[in-house]
Amino acid sequence: MKYQFKSDEELKLFISDNIITTMEAAAILNCSRQNIDKMVKGNKLIPVKQTQRDKLFLKSDVMVHIKT
Repeated sequence: MKYQFKSDEELKLFISDNIITTMEAAAILNCSRQNIDKMVKGNKLIPVKQTQRDKLFLKSDVMVHIKT
């Protein structure tokens, strides 16, 4: 999917609504940070950005893993 933003404010709003941290992903999936790390290592969840301290994910990528 390709995204286009008309302004910096539109980009900031998108990031605020659609990019989440490891802790937020763990809360959504009701699991631990370690489980999120296992998902990343198993290529089941791909971060959009990774630093030494944290990973950032598209919220939509995390939501497909919610157990119903």
